[in-house]
Amino acid sequence: MVKRGMLIVLSGPSGVGKGTVRKAIFDQKKNDFQYSISMTTRKPRPGEVDGVDYFFVSTEEFEKRIQNGGMLEYAKYVDNYYGTPLDYVEDTLNSGKDVFLEIEVNGAMQVRAKCPDGVFVFLTPPDLIELKQRLISRGTDDMDVINKRIAKAVGEIKMMQNYDYAVVNDVVANAVEKIKDVIRSERLRVTRVMPDYIGMLGENN
Repeated sequence: MVKRGMLIVLSGPSGVGKGTVRKAIFDQKKNDFQYSISMTTRKPRPGEVDGVDYFFVSTEEFEKRIQNGGMLEYAKYVDNYYGTPLDYVEDTLNSGKDVFLEIEVNGAMQVRAKCPDGVFVFLTPPDLIELKQRLISRGTDDMDVINKRIAKAVGEIKMMQNYDYAVVNDVVANAVEKIKDVIRSERLRVTRVMPDYIGMLGENN
């Protein structure tokens, strides 16, 4: 019987650098998990590729998936939907591979309710001033949208208490190593390895 994979969830406020950190992790060799691409109704930013960074779909298509129960999680953020296709995640976990999700905070809480055995990592900025500067540096939003994102981030940071781990994204390379340390530690958690030993002991009786 194939051992079900582990679900790893990376989340945090908009502009904290989730995508940058995730990309840095997957640019490294010997990753033992599969990245689950999120789905969104927002327009692609410069350089983003459909099916690589996100699945970019219409609002109508996204809402149809919601009605059909086809989303593991979803949220509406600054007038756009974001979410994770359920079938892809389940198929990958059942095949024995770990799944890595990079999602918004509201979506992560939905996943937490459905998959309490997942590993939830909150990526946080050094401070709000740095977060605002990162959003401005993107050059993709006007100040009104940026201020909305900052106001939203305050509430999201307070939700850190619902996660298993918190990692400060001060330097990307440092954040990457801390997240990899978390994953390595989780693979050794007794509740994850005990079923293997129970099976082994049962065969010896």
